Amino acid sequence: MNWLIPPLVLVTFFPLIGFCIIFFIPKNQVGAIRWTALSTTIINFGLAIWLLSMFDKTTTQPQLAVNIPWVNLAGTPVQFFLAIDGLGLMMVLLTTFLAPLIILSTWNVILERVKEFMLSFLLLETSLLGVFLAFDLVVFFIFWEFVLLPMYFMIGIFGGERRLYATLKFFLFTMAGSVMLMLAILYLGWQGGSYAIPDLINARSTFAGAETWLFLAFALAFAVKAPIWPLHTWLPDTYTEAPTAGSAILAGVLAKMGTYGLLRFNLSLFPQATIQFAPWMAGLAVIGIIYGAAVAFAQRDIKRLLAYSSISHLGFIVLGIFALNQQGISGSILQMVNHGLTTGALFLIFGMLIERRHSRELASYGGLWKLMPTFGSLTLIITLSSMALPGLNSFIGEFNILLGAFGSQTLASTWFGIIAAVGVILTAIYLLFMFEKIFLGPIGDMENNPMPDIHLRELTILIPILVLVLWIGIYPKPFFEIINPTVEGMLAYLQSTSVALH
Repeated sequence: MNWLIPPLVLVTFFPLIGFCIIFFIPKNQVGAIRWTALSTTIINFGLAIWLLSMFDKTTTQPQLAVNIPWVNLAGTPVQFFLAIDGLGLMMVLLTTFLAPLIILSTWNVILERVKEFMLSFLLLETSLLGVFLAFDLVVFFIFWEFVLLPMYFMIGIFGGERRLYATLKFFLFTMAGSVMLMLAILYLGWQGGSYAIPDLINARSTFAGAETWLFLAFALAFAVKAPIWPLHTWLPDTYTEAPTAGSAILAGVLAKMGTYGLLRFNLSLFPQATIQFAPWMAGLAVIGIIYGAAVAFAQRDIKRLLAYSSISHLGFIVLGIFALNQQGISGSILQMVNHGLTTGALFLIFGMLIERRHSRELASYGGLWKLMPTFGSLTLIITLSSMALPGLNSFIGEFNILLGAFGSQTLASTWFGIIAAVGVILTAIYLLFMFEKIFLGPIGDMENNPMPDIHLRELTILIPILVLVLWIGIYPKPFFEIINPTVEGMLAYLQSTSVALH
């Protein structure tokens, strides 16, 4: 079907319509700015659901492609090439689902320079969607780098006391990885005669001699963004100093850019190196699982605890990717969604508490269940989800990842699965400790007593997330129906390169 505006172009750039409208709204009309941003993100989520309705779940090939000749770079043509498969669709749905909820969370928090914040957020949404839909490496890199700009302003302007330090650290770490990524992309274009992923896959023999170094260059950039231990040190400071909305979008979506890149590019462009380095990547992943959980337990700042928890959970995703089998990769893709929902929700929940109490310290809380029973009940469900309790979403993802790790022929060792399973236990320990300190026990000092229970706006934010948490936990089949054909295509391609995978 011929569309006036191709669906992928519309979904990617629709937030810029809201951006342009807000740009011309006077900054003192705060209500109009907020409602315009919220309406834009809600409509874009509707457009993502429209994409879902058109998506063919039976094919392994990318769909709804837009491929327009654009420019030449160093003598190699660049194509404005967008397409979507099961992996990209899950990331688009996650991004557009969280965006309006995060916008709504700023209603009583971002009170100054609202216009600048909403402009930055809508620009960020377009950049993220471009990352997940681009099938040309140069187009991907442009969107990848553009993500930095709105995040720089969101953290640098609206963050905490050490926001400038955190912003600079975030920027420098990301740029360091991006330099290697850019050089590798230019080399691929020079050798392969194209920057489009399908063309480079067909021309893989032209750069096969440099595959190891190209894999490492791509993996470095994605490991920084994921982040994978030991390239994680920017994350605790950035998550802690970002405003609540910034922390939620960082944990919910931006951290998935790295794991998405490993799946989209490393597995497809460098299959032999992927097999070669799989045990090393899995080793870094399980170190991250244990390290993140252990350091999270030692934190007394709520946001830093969640930041290190995020490092641990992302380790599970990387482990599943490099198990290189159906269970591991499918579980990882679903867990990317689960982590976005659960950790994003935890940052939003504790942002609501910090808004009331004006403190991030665990010692400032206690006994809140008696004062906020509804709020406490909803928080408990999300906390149990993060612990991967059976019946909730994260259990499905982590269980498949562990199955993949134990059954992986590529890793050739059960120790990866065993150590990751220990990480599950450690996760339960620090999350239950956090919940006990905040919600159980005696009520804290008198400043806690006037804290009101959940508001209607807060309920509106959390209920949609809770619905998905329960839906995925009880009936994950529709999600795997989207994911599995894409994973089957990835594994079939790896097998076709004479790599024995079972």
